[in-house]
Order: sequence, then structure tokens, then C-alpha cells
Amino acid sequence: MNIEPFKVHIPEATLQDLHKRLAHTRWPDEIPNTGWEYGTNLAYLKELVHYWQTQFDWRAQEKMMNKFDHFRADLDGFNIHFIHEKGKGPDPLPIIITHGWPSSFLEMLKIIPLLTDPGSHGGKAEDSFDVVVPSLPGYGFSDRPTKRGMTISSIANIWAYLMTDVLGYSCFAAQGGDHGASVTEQLAVSHGDLLVGIHLDMVPAHHIFERPPAEEELSQSEKDYLQQLELWLREEGGYAMIQGTKPQTLAYALNDSPTGLAAWIVEKFRLWSDCDGSVEKCFTKDELLTNITLYWVTETVNSASRLYYEAAHDHDYTHPKHQRRRSDVKTAVAIFPKDILTAPRQWAERWLNIMRWTEMPHGGHFAAMEEPKLLAEDIITFFRPLRSQKR
Repeated sequence: MNIEPFKVHIPEATLQDLHKRLAHTRWPDEIPNTGWEYGTNLAYLKELVHYWQTQFDWRAQEKMMNKFDHFRADLDGFNIHFIHEKGKGPDPLPIIITHGWPSSFLEMLKIIPLLTDPGSHGGKAEDSFDVVVPSLPGYGFSDRPTKRGMTISSIANIWAYLMTDVLGYSCFAAQGGDHGASVTEQLAVSHGDLLVGIHLDMVPAHHIFERPPAEEELSQSEKDYLQQLELWLREEGGYAMIQGTKPQTLAYALNDSPTGLAAWIVEKFRLWSDCDGSVEKCFTKDELLTNITLYWVTETVNSASRLYYEAAHDHDYTHPKHQRRRSDVKTAVAIFPKDILTAPRQWAERWLNIMRWTEMPHGGHFAAMEEPKLLAEDIITFFRPLRSQKR
């Protein structure tokens, strides 16, 4: 086990190659006046790529990232990248925050100072956290798995080891959305004795594969949710199906074309945010392109997508006969109205020990990036009475 400080710096040759590829984009046609109906809009993508070529400054974004304390930990030959920012209060509560897809550790940068130093942001110093934000295996600056089986459960075990054996915390909090919600829930299921509580900004999606026992009567809100789910899977779930079945085939295109990669990712940021159809209402071009460029320069679009395959082929998550163990860890859920699917509380309570349920006034899937203050305030409020459990 070895921890080393890490600085973000991409070789200039990699950035020059990116610009050459952008300049030689072979653009497809488009049926006029279809907007985003068929997928990423041609006019917007040309605008975004032109900005990427002519105005986007990756070195400025590196400088911004390097304001945080980055590390890489060698865990038995597999390296995990993480940010570790110490709290500025008298007795910070450690918390590990996990991102999802097509996000990255970058999504969390806005909430880190709100949690480490609430006293400087209108809050109380005694509510501070030691914040750990890792990059999922195969994402960003973490290593790419080279063998099968890097599942949600595996990642939860790695996070428990990182927080306890590597960073020395005996007890901690956990938070996440998207894949991060599933990892956080699995931490509670497998390592509940280490946790004071968990906070989710999405009900873990894998529960859609676990129907309640036949003798249980679904509430009307649960029936409505499952109907909405069927429609969503038919109309919007294609990305998950291909990444869960044949990610390698997709990777040849996305790893070779930065324009294609941008189209694949930006469409989700638009669709899953509270932007009324205009993605830059929620995210700047720089924010969108920093995340996209991170995938490009690290060549992680394939390894990141593979997590869908691993989850889809992990029978503990996908087989209806495998009803997963309910977590007893105290749980808060923050529901943002424009998230992918907003599960009702009755559905979540089948698997989670819900102590706090917040329906936010606005916001979407990338909550920490889109609505950092709302999310941070909900995290702080939930964990405030649980701090006494910290050992």
C-alpha cells in the first residue's frame, strides 16, 4: 500500500493530437428541424466543437483542479485516484462521495468547499467534513481494470479499504448518485458497521430488476413509477443497453473520435438536467468540455462504460431471484425533479432505512455540479445529529 500526491498534467502532444482530430471531424447529415429528437443536435455540437478548438483552455482547467489535494493510492497493484480535502472545523466528519456516468470526480468540485469549510459559506464550522472524492475504477486518473469482475460490490469493498486501512478512518459517512448511489448503498449493505449514515441523490437503479414478492401489493405510486420506467427504457435506455452488452464495439468509435465522444456525453447532460432543453442553462461550455476532455485524454470511455457490463452481469444485482439484503444504515435521499427517474419513497423503503426524504425544488441528475448548495445543505443537515456516532 502506497499513497503519493498527484498533479493533473496532460502531455502537450496529447492535446495537440486532440486539436488535429477535432479539425478533421467528418460531420454526419441531419434531418432538418428535428432538434435533439434523433440524438445530439448537429448545430449545437458544431458550436461546442468550435469552442473546444478555438477557446477552451485545458491548462486553465488543470490549474483549477490542482487547487485540490489529489492522491493516487496503490492498492495491491491497482491505483485509485482521489481528492482528499481536510475539514476546517473542530472535529470534521469523514465522508466519501462517489460519482457516476458520464460524470467524473469533476462533478464534486463545487461541493467540496461547501462541506470542508461551511463556516466560510454561511454555515457552522462544526458541520465540516473531511471529504474524499475518488475516481471510480476505469474512470479519470484511476487505473483501468484489466480483468473481469470490477463490480459495484468490488468497488464498495475498495472504498471501505481506502477509508479505513489507507486513510485511517474508523467510521465515516458516504454519499453518491447514479453509480455512486449503488456503490454507497452497497457500502451500507456490506460494511454498515463502518458508517454513521449514507446520503443518496438517486434511488439506486438496479432495484428495477428486483420485483417485490408476489404477495406484496404495490402502491399506486410504485405502479406509476414502474410504468414510467418501461417507457423510459424503451425511449431513452439505449445507451445503457449497449454499454451493458457490447461496450467494446462502441468504444472503437468513441475512443477514436473526440467529436463522437462529445456527442455521446453532452446529450446526457442536456437530457438529465433541469435545463429546459438548453444545456448551457445549467453548465458552461468549459464545464462540459472539461469533463469530456478528461475522458478523452485518459482514454477511459471504454473502461468507464464497462461498469455497465459488469453490473448487468453481476447476478446479485440483475437476477430477480437474488433479492438483495436490506440496509439498516440510516439513510437520506434527496430527489431532484429532473433526474432520470424519480422513484417514490415507498419503493426506496423496500431496501433502504430512510430517515430523511427531501424533494428538491429544482435540479437534475448531476446534482453536485448543477445544484451544489442544495445538495450540500441537505448532506449537512442529515449528518448533523449523526456526528456523535463518529468513533
